[in-house]
Amino acid sequence: MSLLTAGKGDSKYNIHISKNIFSKNIFNKYINKKNKVLIITDDGIPKNYVSDLKKNINVKNVHTYVLRKGERSKSLNSYQKILNQLVKLKFDRSDCLIAFGGGVVGDITGFVASSYLRGIKFVQIPTTLLAQVDSSVGGKTGINLPQGKNLVGAFYNPKAVLISTHFLTTLNMNEYKSGLGEVVKYALIGNKKLKEIIEKNSEKIINKDESTLMILIEESIKTKSKIVTKDEKESGIRAILNFGHTFGHAIEAFNNYKNITHGAAVTLGMIIAAKLSFYEGHIKNHQLDNVVNMIDSLGLDSDHSKYSYIKLKKYIASDKKVLNGKLNLILIDKNFNAFRTSKFKVENIIKSLN
Repeated sequence: MSLLTAGKGDSKYNIHISKNIFSKNIFNKYINKKNKVLIITDDGIPKNYVSDLKKNINVKNVHTYVLRKGERSKSLNSYQKILNQLVKLKFDRSDCLIAFGGGVVGDITGFVASSYLRGIKFVQIPTTLLAQVDSSVGGKTGINLPQGKNLVGAFYNPKAVLISTHFLTTLNMNEYKSGLGEVVKYALIGNKKLKEIIEKNSEKIINKDESTLMILIEESIKTKSKIVTKDEKESGIRAILNFGHTFGHAIEAFNNYKNITHGAAVTLGMIIAAKLSFYEGHIKNHQLDNVVNMIDSLGLDSDHSKYSYIKLKKYIASDKKVLNGKLNLILIDKNFNAFRTSKFKVENIIKSLN
């Protein structure tokens, strides 16, 4: 079992990584026995997982709210319904929410927690690899609007993040690969140890070797927690976590958030961003090949040929990282360190998308 921390001051929180949180019963350290708990989950989570969680919470007053699986549940409508449920159950500031699911569940639960009664506590129990290495850490919460993804939200840290590789055993390969995309991101933006682990253990990773997964998750979170602790509100270095995301979000929006996972879209976005880094002269051709080969070695899709600049242009232009009318992109240099820049040639973006 590993214990990491993120955040600072009063918003500092623990991140527990274990093979099975049910055997450790960690969450009762963060929940008051006298208070109410609402587990927010979705209908894609195995019912026995939810049942096991309820059995292991030492609180009499435990309730469950089940969302429909998928990005569309991260909406104003779902947000309103959860708030109505909390009012109906007479939740107060001493009570607790548990986000039990993937990134969608974590994001909307966190936003509800940040805004209900101006803030109540919540605990993250992420069940997908993507949520474990990315969205559950860092305090970003939010919901989508019809006009775009994550346009409404808040920075609000959980009381704790409880990660268990046990949940990944039932995760389908599509969702698993989605998480691997974000793991690769950390390897490409500065975590050289993680990059080496991926390059030497691709077969073990594909086969969900538990010991290897523990290391992958721990190294990914170390990178993210180090960055978000330095920059909790994304005013500086935290922006490098968006490597591949501008193009990835554009691909998601072009597909109307259907038929492609977030991680798969970001993986394609990283290929495009790496190509742009090459055309802008920041990396060499063999380093671009290294990026593509690493992604291919994990069985991830690297073919973005159906997404031309003309198709993605309007989505790229509406990206949240547009400041003062200028698009800011995250690129990588020859040492595989990420940096933010608004200086690039549009024709090189067009070339990168060919």
